[in-house]
Amino acid sequence: MGGDSSSSTSAIVAGGASGSHVLRIDGYSRTRALLENGRFTSSSAFSVGGYNWTIKYFPNGSKTTRGYLSIYLVLDSAGAKDVKAQFSFGLVGGDGIIPVPSYVSRCSVATFPCRGADWGFTKFIKHDELEESEHLIDDSFAVRCDLTVLKEKEIRLEETRILQRKKFVAVPPPNLGQQLGEILKNMDGADVVFEVGDERFSAHTCVLAARSSVFKAELLGAMSGGSLRRPLRIEDMEPAVFRRLLHFMYTDSLSLPSAAAGQDELAVADVVMAQHLLVAADRYNVERLKLMCEERLAESVGSCMVATVLALAEQHSCHGLKEACFEFLASRPNLLEMMASDGYEHLKSSCPSVLMELTARFLPPEPKKK
Repeated sequence: MGGDSSSSTSAIVAGGASGSHVLRIDGYSRTRALLENGRFTSSSAFSVGGYNWTIKYFPNGSKTTRGYLSIYLVLDSAGAKDVKAQFSFGLVGGDGIIPVPSYVSRCSVATFPCRGADWGFTKFIKHDELEESEHLIDDSFAVRCDLTVLKEKEIRLEETRILQRKKFVAVPPPNLGQQLGEILKNMDGADVVFEVGDERFSAHTCVLAARSSVFKAELLGAMSGGSLRRPLRIEDMEPAVFRRLLHFMYTDSLSLPSAAAGQDELAVADVVMAQHLLVAADRYNVERLKLMCEERLAESVGSCMVATVLALAEQHSCHGLKEACFEFLASRPNLLEMMASDGYEHLKSSCPSVLMELTARFLPPEPKKK
């Protein structure tokens, strides 16, 4: 065994209690007719990890979303405080048990500060996607919630020893992204043109359809109607944002300086770009890009933009980014400075539920009258 070497790795493993609950919606059309946008109905309570939970179902979307079903997990245990959990919602397939992989939305970690706190997905599934799918049967469908309540006291350290063999052949790193980037740059074989603002961008239908379910539906639908012969107009997006969106979809890479890059004006400009890119990534369902922008914004939370970023996190279901904002606002000076900023008025008008959560977390309760 000459030439072999030994190394070790370790991992932190967090324990927790898991469970699931299936919410069945009988009479999908009727609930849509009865409950307008922003109104919801709740499931019966179920217990996981020693806590009670319910599911809020918005048949016509939450207040910030139209054209989608929205769904939220709600902590329903009196006296509960700062409960951490991982969860997912999935549209159940024909067997009535297993979620369909393409219709599963996951939250890595969420903190529920008190009873009534909720986390979920404003854009769980489009109405027309559900209505055209095979999963709406006799005007009924089901959603499964898989939930793990994390127990901080059950964290343990696991160590694994790995035997490494000496390498005789050096395999270069993958460069598919670089090669596709060259295709985008040279426009070789481009078959679709987008018009954004006063600029035009050439691209490849097969690449965009593979990277984005939204582009896939739009482009393949346009091809069937023969409308790809003329440029496709993209509204409500700046050319610079669309250029970076395209670059990511071809190369799977994004160049945004870190929060420690210095140069304040450049850093602010890139934070603003990250905000616009996050919106674009959510619009076209490019999940990895959305998470990269969310991570960049979470690293850059500051008093001047935290209200704007918090509103963005709420509107686009960015759970980690929302937690980063709340952690920053746990400092009373930061909270007061945010309340004096221009973005605070936008936050109040667009996301009143966030203000209720801020009050529950950080503002002392009013003394009871005797």
